[in-house]
Amino acid sequence: MGARQDLNVVVCGGGRTGHLNAVLFKQVPGVRVSLLTTRQDVIAQHHASSESLTAFVPDAPPLRARLDAVGAEASLAAQADLVVLTVPAHVRAPWLRRVVHALPRDKPVYVGAIPGFCGFDWLAEQILAERPNAVIWGMKDVPHTAFDLHPGVSVRMGGAKQVLHVGTHARETPEARAALQGLLQRLYAAPVHLLDHFLEITLTPGNPIMHSSVVYGLAGPYSQWHGRAFPAPVCWWTDCTELGAYFLQRSDEECQRLCQAVQERLGIDLSSVKPLHQEIVEAYGDQIRDPRTLLSTLRTNQAYDAIEAPMAPAPTQPGYVIDKESRAFQEDVAYGLAVLVEMGRRLDVRLPHIQEIFDWNVGYMQGLRGSALDYFPSTWPA
Repeated sequence: MGARQDLNVVVCGGGRTGHLNAVLFKQVPGVRVSLLTTRQDVIAQHHASSESLTAFVPDAPPLRARLDAVGAEASLAAQADLVVLTVPAHVRAPWLRRVVHALPRDKPVYVGAIPGFCGFDWLAEQILAERPNAVIWGMKDVPHTAFDLHPGVSVRMGGAKQVLHVGTHARETPEARAALQGLLQRLYAAPVHLLDHFLEITLTPGNPIMHSSVVYGLAGPYSQWHGRAFPAPVCWWTDCTELGAYFLQRSDEECQRLCQAVQERLGIDLSSVKPLHQEIVEAYGDQIRDPRTLLSTLRTNQAYDAIEAPMAPAPTQPGYVIDKESRAFQEDVAYGLAVLVEMGRRLDVRLPHIQEIFDWNVGYMQGLRGSALDYFPSTWPA
């Protein structure tokens, strides 16, 4: 697609990442941005006011954008060139089923997820099976952290990644991959690098092991808060405990063992999947004040500052508990950690810490309502 040609982008999801990316995309000349969301407050705000959405960015003036369309109708995707799902993994399936019939058929349409973890390529392959013009892609991580959302009004940008890594489904051609890279490079300032295999995204250490390990360290059976309420809300990373960092380190080591087994079984190169500590340091660079250890890196990464863990009032005592309805459980455990556990089972790789953390988290959230096993290929790793 030529650099000067108009580009129709549909952002699915009215959360922090959706708001921020929509504003960023509108800063690019010739880009039309529609926000597809079920959030009635966001839709009402757009139609009731002519004011622009605002993104507050670090060390720079705010960015403002009036989106071209905001609504809940799947028909917003009828002219899409690029579809970006920013919704949690546990609701991706209904979102994809909602938009698939509205997608154009007469041109390539690039359908992706930010981030693309939890086996997005497998899910999209099933739902888009009869849409060969759909190019399936995912980003390894969010391009920026986003927080302090005021729906339909403003969002605040945190740290930015220095490089964006993107993978595509194995079915995509070199030409489609190159075209996708060009589109994304038009939208983002950071360099966009293409990965060789989507498993480089699926196996990259991130929220599935990070959130579940930290929760286990905060509220699990070995923590000081086990069975007790927190007196005040806590932050994910600035309040990360030594115990949480310990379990996270062990989980990350097991992920590396799993990667090695996948490489040997499938004959693919997963050298881009680096240990978590290295991943964070390389992604955020000078934003980390003390990168010596994993714990110090988590606590002093300015991009992670003041990001609160999801808390809810304790049901039987004063104080707070970790909210079991949050995406830290419904997404990261059920659709992220579950993938790693199943991969380990099928490849006969022992993951004792990941299994222990997974089992406890599933018990805490009172069982799985759905999981990535709903679309995990039955033939994998064949």
